[in-house]
Amino acid sequence: MASENDHAESVRALRQLRRMRTFYAGGAVLWAATATSAGWDSPGSRQMWVSVVLLTVFAALLGMTSLWLWRQQARSSQEPVHHAAPRRTAWRRHANA
Repeated sequence: MASENDHAESVRALRQLRRMRTFYAGGAVLWAATATSAGWDSPGSRQMWVSVVLLTVFAALLGMTSLWLWRQQARSSQEPVHHAAPRRTAWRRHANA
């Protein structure tokens, strides 16, 4: 059984992956627009090819991040969910006594 700290780190990692997926999607859209614009103005130019390479990098990063998130969500759906109250409530009773 995973400790509470492992679960918190897992939740933080998933949140960070979701943020990075959004960032990579924005980068891919930006570089796609730049590659299209550069290809329209001067097809085959160095600026167009640099934009295409950066688009490929952001698309690959987006794909890897999406795959990692999909695997994490598939793994977390297989684990049983425990809906128990936290055990740290005992000290409050002693503080009020």
